[in-house]
Amino acid sequence: MGIVGCGTMGAGVAELCALAGLDVRVAVSPRDTSAVAGRQRIVASLDRGVQKGRLAPADRDAALAAIELTTRLDDLSDRQLVIEAIHEDEAAKVELLSTLDRIVADPDAILASNTSSIPIVRLGRCTRRARNVIGLHFFNPVSVLPLVEVVSSVLTSEDVRDRAEHFVATVLGKEPIHSPDRAGFLVNALLIPYLLAAIRMVESGLATPAVIDQGMTSGCSHPMGPLRLADLIGLDVTAAIADALYDEFKEPLYASPPLLQRMVEGGLLGRKRGRGFYVYS
Repeated sequence: MGIVGCGTMGAGVAELCALAGLDVRVAVSPRDTSAVAGRQRIVASLDRGVQKGRLAPADRDAALAAIELTTRLDDLSDRQLVIEAIHEDEAAKVELLSTLDRIVADPDAILASNTSSIPIVRLGRCTRRARNVIGLHFFNPVSVLPLVEVVSSVLTSEDVRDRAEHFVATVLGKEPIHSPDRAGFLVNALLIPYLLAAIRMVESGLATPAVIDQGMTSGCSHPMGPLRLADLIGLDVTAAIADALYDEFKEPLYASPPLLQRMVEGGLLGRKRGRGFYVYS
């Protein structure tokens, strides 16, 4: 396994793959703090698993031993499957996948993207192996949520789709669903309009985030209200998915509310920054 990026999603996927017994190599930014922060995320998550009794200390230690961090993309040249998990920016993902296409030696290796909104055909066509490019959209937190969207484009081969589904279901023990190769795929095409509607209610002064969230948790049995969920996803990610949906479909319900745009511009990105619609310790 190769993974590019060790933020919230990259670290979660690395942990999951290591616990499945895979040899995991994670490429991170050459900045001094990036590798350290990525390793800390993985260690902290595995330690929580031990503390809660979900994981034996020996399994934690084995998983940590299976994960190698590197600052060189070239170190992924021998990987059979590489998942990019960098920030949700189409130009950055296109550049990265084009580079991986040149680096990864095995012509049958799968190049996968954890994008939550960008059509896979746009990412595949920047490579010489579009047939091997697929979407594997994990959900946060990766260690807890069972679903993975498997997204094959019109250029992805059927064999690669089958191999990716086998990897998700059999190797990782997750629940794969096949989603259409359109902006937002399946889950976010349903979820994002709901989150944006809640943000518009706050923006218009109809209700506070706490009241809206209480209405959906206590009245509709949702495990988490829409504003806390947006904070968990990341308001920057929520806005990026909304922009991708609006760019493709031009539907008003996909347009980012001004409040969301201002919060992102102000760095109020949710839980990962300590403040979004709520304040976090």
